Amino acid sequence: MVGKVAVLMGGCSSEREISLLSGQEVLNGLRDIGFDAHPIDTSNFPICQLKQEGFIKAFIALHGRGGEDGTIQAVLEYLKIPYTGSGVLASSLSIDKIQSKYLWKGYGLSTCPFISLNQSQMNGNLSDQVRKNLSHLGLPVFVKPNRAGSSLGVSRVNCMSDLEPALIKAFHYDEEILIEAFLNGDEYTIGVIGQTVLPSLRIQCSREFYSYHAKYIANDTKYFCPSGLSIEQEEDLKSLSLAAWNALGCIGCGRVDVMTDAAGRFYLLEVNTSPGMSNRSLVPIAARKAGISFLELIGRILDLAN
Repeated sequence: MVGKVAVLMGGCSSEREISLLSGQEVLNGLRDIGFDAHPIDTSNFPICQLKQEGFIKAFIALHGRGGEDGTIQAVLEYLKIPYTGSGVLASSLSIDKIQSKYLWKGYGLSTCPFISLNQSQMNGNLSDQVRKNLSHLGLPVFVKPNRAGSSLGVSRVNCMSDLEPALIKAFHYDEEILIEAFLNGDEYTIGVIGQTVLPSLRIQCSREFYSYHAKYIANDTKYFCPSGLSIEQEEDLKSLSLAAWNALGCIGCGRVDVMTDAAGRFYLLEVNTSPGMSNRSLVPIAARKAGISFLELIGRILDLAN
């Protein structure tokens, strides 16, 4: 059995509250298994003191910037403390939706049409070039902060009059945003542990899209695992997800989000390298379907600490 394990949670990102939920579940689970696990809220604990406090492993339950973008990973590597999840480069690439998409396109992997926009391009008004690019995408579109999670700052834009408020909302979370073509199909998420792909999970919500409210507050969001795909479709989805995971250089445990168009074709959305571990989180749901209990899941994740 390893020595002291730091469960890193909380932090200062916009996803702090979700991270605290994940961290508490992980902490309780590790203690149930028998690990000497301790909660570390990175918002008020000097991470460089982990070594002198006797911690020899770190379980990262942080979400968003500062915890999922390569920053904390770089500090832990400097301290020579093994940590869960992907490394510095893969973490920084994965949290950047735009760079992920460019990389996937280079590998020939399908991701839906998009344009990127930063605040310096705005100058108070949309440029003619941006309007032209938007016309190629058509309406509706999704407007997303580039490096935010939990659907924070995301809007569905159905008409041009809705665009400016959506941009203002997204720019509140990031100086760079993604405007993505609307896909009129189903949404799936696929958990990965190392190189093992979990059963796909289909998400069904009653709102316009899978928003923060639908994820964490609403009681009418439904999750289907198995997702209802044919055996061939399931294998295609697993193959695409693992290819996306490996293209970014991800390791440990994570989640790949995918949508279909009206014809049922799969398109990559993003990869999450520090997936939620709360009682509503998706990777634990898929793991249970694969016969992996929550305690076994977090034990496996810790075993994979690099």
